[in-house]
Amino acid sequence: MVGALVTIVVVVGAWTVATAAGVSPLVLPPLGSVASAFATLVRSPVTWGQVGVTATEIVAGFGIALVAGIVVGVALGRLRWLEQAARPALVAFQVIPKVALVPIFVLWFGFGPTSKIVLAALLAFLPITMNVLLGVRSVEPGHRDVLGQLGASRWQMLRSLDLPTAAPSVLTGAETAIVFAVIGAVIGEFLGGSQGLGHVVVVAMNSLDTPRMFAAIVLLALLGITLHGLVAGARRLLVPWHTSA
Repeated sequence: MVGALVTIVVVVGAWTVATAAGVSPLVLPPLGSVASAFATLVRSPVTWGQVGVTATEIVAGFGIALVAGIVVGVALGRLRWLEQAARPALVAFQVIPKVALVPIFVLWFGFGPTSKIVLAALLAFLPITMNVLLGVRSVEPGHRDVLGQLGASRWQMLRSLDLPTAAPSVLTGAETAIVFAVIGAVIGEFLGGSQGLGHVVVVAMNSLDTPRMFAAIVLLALLGITLHGLVAGARRLLVPWHTSA
């Protein structure tokens, strides 16, 4: 908490000094102008509609990535031959710049929220998948052998052993994935959107309204922090016994 306050004080102080030193308001507007623009934004019902659009895209994309990541991660963790076969595709998927896919998604899904949801899901998918895979692989072989000797089915092993053991890894991956989901949704709005906070930033930039642009970015940051805090809180609530909590 103290570290965060110190960081805020340093940033505000550096910002104030820079604007007082004559930095152009088009490059770095005064804090007072940004605060005024932020107050105007949050008082507008239109702004909250845009917040709702962006939040919906993020949450939907994150939800899709969470379900798909758990399914794929468990499959890859349990079947080594499948992981070896899929590894080249996973590596290729990881190195492809996702921004380059935006025009394709706009062409396929249009300028509506669907293309942003897909991009958010794609960015969030890999962190969840890899953490689930590592979590499933962390199961002690002896535990699996004991359940096998007791006659447990594959489904019972998955439900009683694999998923509980992998839960901390799943939730840690989810904490990272929600950040990527925010990035994916906002990038989609930047490059091919007509709604959402990313679109608000682009409109302010095109009209050279720098204070409004910074204010929209602050609102985006607060949205991202809130969503990340919810996922982090869920992790602490669901696995309070784990060291990561």
